Amino acid sequence: MAEPKKSKNKYERIELDNDFDANNHYYPRVINATIHPLVLHFLNLGNKRIINRYCHLHPMVDPKHLAHILEYQPRWFAWAGADLFHVTTAEGTRRMVVIETNSCPSGQKSMPLIAESQEQNGYRLLLEKTAKVKINAKTNKEDGALAVIYDKNYMEASGYAQTLCDVMEEPVHLVSFYLNDPKQIVRFTDDGWMEVNTGDDAWVRVRAAFRYVTQKPWNRLPIASKTLIINPVLSCLAGGRNKLMAAKAYEIFNAEVEEMNLQIHTPETIRDVRKAEIPLWVERFGGNAVVKVPYGNAGQGVYTITNQGELDEFMAEDASYDQYIVQSLIGNYNWSSKTSAGQFYHVGTIANKKNQIYVADLRMMISAGTGGWEPLIIYGRKSHKPLVRNLQECPYSSWDMLGTNLSIKKDDGWDTDTTRLCLMDRRDFNQLGIGIGMHSCDRSIPAAKVFLQHIYSPLRSSCSHSVCFLIYIYIYIIYIYICVCVCVCCVCVCFMYIYNII
Repeated sequence: MAEPKKSKNKYERIELDNDFDANNHYYPRVINATIHPLVLHFLNLGNKRIINRYCHLHPMVDPKHLAHILEYQPRWFAWAGADLFHVTTAEGTRRMVVIETNSCPSGQKSMPLIAESQEQNGYRLLLEKTAKVKINAKTNKEDGALAVIYDKNYMEASGYAQTLCDVMEEPVHLVSFYLNDPKQIVRFTDDGWMEVNTGDDAWVRVRAAFRYVTQKPWNRLPIASKTLIINPVLSCLAGGRNKLMAAKAYEIFNAEVEEMNLQIHTPETIRDVRKAEIPLWVERFGGNAVVKVPYGNAGQGVYTITNQGELDEFMAEDASYDQYIVQSLIGNYNWSSKTSAGQFYHVGTIANKKNQIYVADLRMMISAGTGGWEPLIIYGRKSHKPLVRNLQECPYSSWDMLGTNLSIKKDDGWDTDTTRLCLMDRRDFNQLGIGIGMHSCDRSIPAAKVFLQHIYSPLRSSCSHSVCFLIYIYIYIIYIYICVCVCVCCVCVCFMYIYNII
């Protein structure tokens, strides 16, 4: 007879007299890293100078429209991250392609200090400018305590808890909330309040919780609650972790603005695909494609298909979803998918001493404060193995060449491969090739008006300098999240009607 599963959940109380120890909340190589001057300059520009610089280089852009984007105030999706690939065609058309959005993005532990005197760095920027404002505006202190809930990435979760304690000047409950744990120490009352078990079956009401729950959070968190949750699970369902919803949102939006020469760029995407139909769509993309489950993160549920063996291996797995997403594959020029928009392949890193080029992505984390959106964190990740020109001579799997996620799932939890982390420091930043040999980014990125009505203006990009390129990425990511925020609003209204809230 199998032994009963042991609980992994644990509880900690973070007190005001606790100190923020950088060694506990950053990767070792980050602590002594020096941020690259260009990245530091970009982060210190401020939105007014970003708008001024961008519109100077792109005179077709109306500064008022751009200011409207950067000043957007989301109701639910308050902080976010996006993963982007820098791709090109043989003709030299470059663009940033959105691979994934994230409603609980990691990255604080990977960012060199912006100011040497502030060890809390991005932790404090996010909590002070976003979380504190929301907590003070929407909750009363007598309604309960503060908490940070998490199911992975203890290094950052504990950093958020300690910083939240300092920012709000009150104790914070740090509580794990694992999926399918036999002894949950987080619960919701019938009237919608979150409570945490502090030990000896003593439950404390929580008025506001910062969430780092990433594994199917909708299985444990309600759609609506009296406890303020940052970010609420709605942000996941509406596109933050719902790849299917995000793909539909981009497709609908792109159809609306097609005549305006505006577009959010993603790999060519076929949605709502049944498993039996996947081989047909892989063939449609020339035998090279990417298959994704609708929900997932940390590289889970993503399958790169470049040969019959990889396709057979995927088809042999038990189907956990009724519908999948099939996307064009971006690899080396010789084996990238051919799409209606052309054949895009990775720009990749600068070649190393062995003349090897790796796939690398770029993640930017942003948050919304009283002054609008602000960039917080930037870092990159590279693949495990270098790109090859000829797949037939490749000794390893396509995922080893194309997968950039650093998370490693183990039986007892998660680990991270930090050897592939690309910091924004003087050494790693240069390897990413940002701003080196750049002739033009893509021709258009979109702009939006709050909620369901949109005002659009072409944002054409010709980036020849690293800071300009970072400005381009920053504005592009903000627009992506405005689109997702609109989707969150629509989903929330639907749920409100379902639950008779309105």
